[in-house]
Amino acid sequence: MTNALKSALTNVVGPLLRRPKRLQVAALCFRQEGAQKKVLLVTSRDTRRWVLPKGWPIDGKDAAEAALQEAWEEAGVKQGEITDEALGTYDYDKELKSGLPVRVETVVFPVKVNKLSDRYPEADERDRKWVTPQAAANMVQEPELQELLRGL
Repeated sequence: MTNALKSALTNVVGPLLRRPKRLQVAALCFRQEGAQKKVLLVTSRDTRRWVLPKGWPIDGKDAAEAALQEAWEEAGVKQGEITDEALGTYDYDKELKSGLPVRVETVVFPVKVNKLSDRYPEADERDRKWVTPQAAANMVQEPELQELLRGL
């Protein structure tokens, strides 16, 4: 291997492959139906796979408040109770609009749903569904999120 190629691999390609994870916040929306807990999943806009409402941090809001904002925009959670204590995290690969994939660490906050609205910002772009935690774990793709859901 030439010195120039070795230098390029070490100084250019290596750092690109070791980019730090980006951060998102997610809302694990739930309600109690008698003895049964249900969680709310939504479809992603692009791939239509089942996910939690989630997004990037929002200026002026802490992580939990940003997660609650995402629950409103993506799932129509009009009234919900949230705590600052996260349930856990999961990682996944997100493809940015540029086409580049980035590793994302997602911090998950529990949201007890008190009221849902049928009219919310992304109502025409997503489906939503109440399911048991076990069913939700079988519907999402991320292994760490599956474990988190099964732990409910």
